[in-house]
Amino acid sequence: MEVIIPAQRRPVDNLAGNGKLLVSPYDVSMTGSIHHPSRPAPRAAQPFGDHLRHWRQHRRLSQLDLAQEADISTRHLSFVETGRSVPSREMVLRLSERLDIPLRERNALLVAAGYAPMYRERPLNDPALASARDAVELLLKSHEPYPALAVDRHWNLVAANRMVPHLMEGADASLLQGPVNVLRLSLHPLGLAPRIANQLQWRAHIFERLRQQVAATADAVLAALLEELKAYPVPEEAQNEHLGGEHLGVVMPFLFKTPAGVLSFISTTTIFGTPVDVTLQELAMETFFPADDFTRQALQALAAQPGA
Repeated sequence: MEVIIPAQRRPVDNLAGNGKLLVSPYDVSMTGSIHHPSRPAPRAAQPFGDHLRHWRQHRRLSQLDLAQEADISTRHLSFVETGRSVPSREMVLRLSERLDIPLRERNALLVAAGYAPMYRERPLNDPALASARDAVELLLKSHEPYPALAVDRHWNLVAANRMVPHLMEGADASLLQGPVNVLRLSLHPLGLAPRIANQLQWRAHIFERLRQQVAATADAVLAALLEELKAYPVPEEAQNEHLGGEHLGVVMPFLFKTPAGVLSFISTTTIFGTPVDVTLQELAMETFFPADDFTRQALQALAAQPGA
């Protein structure tokens, strides 16, 4: 996030499956095959009852609580969990809805119960997702001259507009190899952490967001990422500066130190509403808006530079 003007800028294009910084004009290249670098190794097949019990306990519900929510008897629910009764497809979907289970895991429950998956997982270059792909590309490009990027469920960079490489300038090359994890990049001592003026507030914000995601998804990769980030040392020069205007999961103030001065941003997150595709449910847009005139003018000047 350092505003240094090199001879030529390189937009990030992980949708081409490479996760590297490419030397080219602005190009989100939403037609490449999407890369899933952080997909966990396949797990051994579990009985449906084990899946259901895991999610019920994760949501901290008793059998009685869930039975009342799903409008079934506690006896029947107990039989389903112990494998003495096989649930119908409609029952699997009803229980998944009551437990607010992510689409990816709903598919796992359907398969465990002996049914075909209901929710498709397709790369963004799939013709069926053309409208969503166009929307992502439009949002990224129309947000210029301000930074915007798209990430997957594990916060790996999927696509970005041409301003994002400016924000990554100066980070260690090892953190810019695909897949680029934007949370690791922002908190790693060799990444952007020393340049974030409100570092302690930013760390707390990221940790709380990850905790909420882990609680919602029970994703082991996210849980491991949270523990990794918490272990990173806080930069010695970090100041306990707390900016107002924070709304968890919606708006977050962000101060970034550059040779030209401190840039002030407001960071927001956008997700697809009511998705019926696993890929879309797990895609998020992170956009940065200038919070003052100095930042606005600095970014406009940067975008106007040849090769920016």
